[in-house]
Amino acid sequence: MRTLLFSALAVTIITCSGTAHAVEIDTQLLRQLQETIRQQQQLLQHQAAQLENQAAQLQRQDGQLQQLQQQVSVLLQKATTQPPAPSIQEKPAPTLQPAVPAIIASGNDKIKLTLSGQINRAVNVVSDGAGTAIYHVDNNVSNSRFRLVGSAPISSDLTLGTRLEMAFTADESSKVSQDNQAPGTYLNSRWADISLASKRFGKLSLGKGYTASYFTAGSDLSQTDIVLYSSVADIAGGLKFRKKDGQLTSTALADVFTDYDGLNVKSRLRYDSPTWNGFSLAGSLVSGQRSDLGLRWGGEVYGFQGAASFGLANPRLEDSRLQYDGSFSLLHTASGLNLTLSSGMLEKKTDRNAFSYYAKLGWLADLTSQGSTAFGLDLSRSDNSVAPGDRGSSVGAAVVQEFKKIATELYLQYRVYSLKMGDSTPVYDINVGTLGLRVKF
Repeated sequence: MRTLLFSALAVTIITCSGTAHAVEIDTQLLRQLQETIRQQQQLLQHQAAQLENQAAQLQRQDGQLQQLQQQVSVLLQKATTQPPAPSIQEKPAPTLQPAVPAIIASGNDKIKLTLSGQINRAVNVVSDGAGTAIYHVDNNVSNSRFRLVGSAPISSDLTLGTRLEMAFTADESSKVSQDNQAPGTYLNSRWADISLASKRFGKLSLGKGYTASYFTAGSDLSQTDIVLYSSVADIAGGLKFRKKDGQLTSTALADVFTDYDGLNVKSRLRYDSPTWNGFSLAGSLVSGQRSDLGLRWGGEVYGFQGAASFGLANPRLEDSRLQYDGSFSLLHTASGLNLTLSSGMLEKKTDRNAFSYYAKLGWLADLTSQGSTAFGLDLSRSDNSVAPGDRGSSVGAAVVQEFKKIATELYLQYRVYSLKMGDSTPVYDINVGTLGLRVKF
């Protein structure tokens, strides 16, 4: 019995001890759980505060975007209602005088209009046997002028064209002479022309302009033809030969030296064929019951550039029949060496036929960055041009410097003109040195 009591008491003590220990363990676990919960609550509160800050930032950014969109809308509206303001780098246009328009506008918007021209002035230093004098001239090789060219497409093949060109010179070189150094202003209508051009059928021109045979004596690739070309008298054509006794003759350089270059510039009806393999044919019916033909060729082969032409004209001059002329020019493109030949003839009914011969050697070089430099040396002869037995000869040398940036050519020439008159009257040679400028616009 006593043993049973002790056993029961032991069991009770053990049970109570186990219960106390369990209660102690549960209390520690509870405290740990409570601390974990508190930390999680703090973390959640911190994250909630961050979310609120981010929401506020997003709201501010959204407001800024809306303001930018409104500003862009206002700028776009202004851009469509007024021209843009100049940038900071741009200089405002001067307000003291009206700005010059960049282009020439036609009075009729159906016609495209182009204005162009040139001024060509020279100084001739001349020795004619009676001393040396200086003459200011407008170079008749290619005189000062301005032109208005209009064009309007009719179809993909047809184009209507117009050309109005006036020579406007002071003291033209073909008129300046020893006894008339300032002949005054020369005004002449070079072109007053209407044309209809077709790629398939050619070109038809009506009005004043180049005849079909004009420039057939002037094929020239030397780039010295502004002062040195087949019509050698043009730069000083008005000067007269002087007799050995000091008296001037009535024979001018232009009378002796001519290249018989077609019918020049006249009122005409002209037709130009399309170009076939570099060849083209032209014909014109000219005022005064005159007529002419012109055949031309141009091309490149084996490193050479070539140009050739032939003219046939009926000038209807007194005591004359037909007039012929032809020219040829060849340029070696690699070296710049070139050769030019020209000749013409006027058939006469009773007197001897008149002839002209011309030859030139040239060199075209790129010596400076300004543009090409062209050199030339030529010989010319003219027979029976004024009277039977007359023989004129000339030798000249020239250099032409191009200035591309300012569309200008500077040229220098020295030339000697000689004449043996058919009646044996002795005359002095005429020596001419030329300095000139041509500016194109």
